[in-house]
Amino acid sequence: MQWQIQGDRPIYIQLLEQIKLGIISGVLPAGSRLPSVRDLAAEAKVNPNTMQKALDELGREGLVFSQRTSGRFITEDRQLLDQLKTELVTQHLEQFLGQMRSIGLTREEVLAIIKDKLSEEEKE
Repeated sequence: MQWQIQGDRPIYIQLLEQIKLGIISGVLPAGSRLPSVRDLAAEAKVNPNTMQKALDELGREGLVFSQRTSGRFITEDRQLLDQLKTELVTQHLEQFLGQMRSIGLTREEVLAIIKDKLSEEEKE
């Protein structure tokens, strides 16, 4: 994973969000084994305790689970993953629509711009 840690928010929350996004997007596939806490921490260049805190929270959310001698695994609960994906998309859409309203675009203008952009992408 590509880790992007910024100083504006708690590091464990940023790790949590990035791992969650990796799970939701399928970069970290359902059912797959996660690297060890130490390996993930080294990769992200953070303290192992900070990574442990992020993973513990993901466990409370049901996205990862531990098997005593085998390590941590990503849930295979498709319903949970689909629900989280829908929540994330909704959150991004609400932010986007709020920004479009703040610059004075109407619903129809936003839809027209989106349709044009999608048409451009289909041509590529």
